[in-house]
Amino acid sequence: MKRITLLIVTNLAVIMLLSVVASVLGIDRLLAQNGFNFFGTLVFAALFGFGGAFISLLISKWMAKRSTGAQVIDGTEGTTQYWLVDTVKRLSEKAGIGMPEVALYEGEPNAFATGAFRDSALVAVSTGLLESMSREEVEAVLGHEIGHVANGDMVTLTLIQGVVNTFVIFLSRVIGHVVDRMILKNDKGQGIGFFVTVMVSQLVLGVFASMIVAWFSRRREFRADAASASLLGSPQPMVNALAKLGGLQPGALPEAMKASGISAGPGGWGALFSTHPPVEERIAALQGRS
Repeated sequence: MKRITLLIVTNLAVIMLLSVVASVLGIDRLLAQNGFNFFGTLVFAALFGFGGAFISLLISKWMAKRSTGAQVIDGTEGTTQYWLVDTVKRLSEKAGIGMPEVALYEGEPNAFATGAFRDSALVAVSTGLLESMSREEVEAVLGHEIGHVANGDMVTLTLIQGVVNTFVIFLSRVIGHVVDRMILKNDKGQGIGFFVTVMVSQLVLGVFASMIVAWFSRRREFRADAASASLLGSPQPMVNALAKLGGLQPGALPEAMKASGISAGPGGWGALFSTHPPVEERIAALQGRS
């Protein structure tokens, strides 16, 4: 509940901050003189920016199960399932969080954690991960996912996504208004210049927003790796899991779930848009803890 409250407070803080800055700089008055409803547009942007991210967070568990076909298990299905549930329970208790739902799905090596609430999350692993890694390595991966839950990473990323969404929606409309009214000199309501500029601006700003969200996502992967090392008492199991993962073809997750997976990210320019750091960087960070 504290994290949901933080989400709402952040939403209001973004509105207030932008309003104060615009007022101090006189931007709101300048735009108002040209027929732009500054505060109304800002509220609209924040509601839609945070609203979309917030709804995605609330339905994340349902979407994850539906999109991957993950089946929740309770440990009675077999020895492997019993071990998975028992391991997640033990790691969750050690991390100080409520017992997550544990799920298994068919697919190549991967795992993810999701959910809006710290004490009722979902941790899922693929059959490919279980088949390709030792139990110690799988335990390290589970520790990584439990680390995400304990760190509140799902809510944190939702906050960041909400903030950048708000800026993209709001700024694209400011740019659209400036082009339509001040450059094209349209004085008959919102013209075609406004709508075209808004669409183009949202695409361009959306690219930069994606880079910001991806950067934060990569930071949280290092924290989750460190959490796994802490929960298991040694970084070596996670190092081994990452080394093995680096030599495997990671299982594809649905677009909405990619940031939640365990897969290592690419290097080069592609790293700017990747939600996961290159496996070599993650291993080096863990070995630095030894």
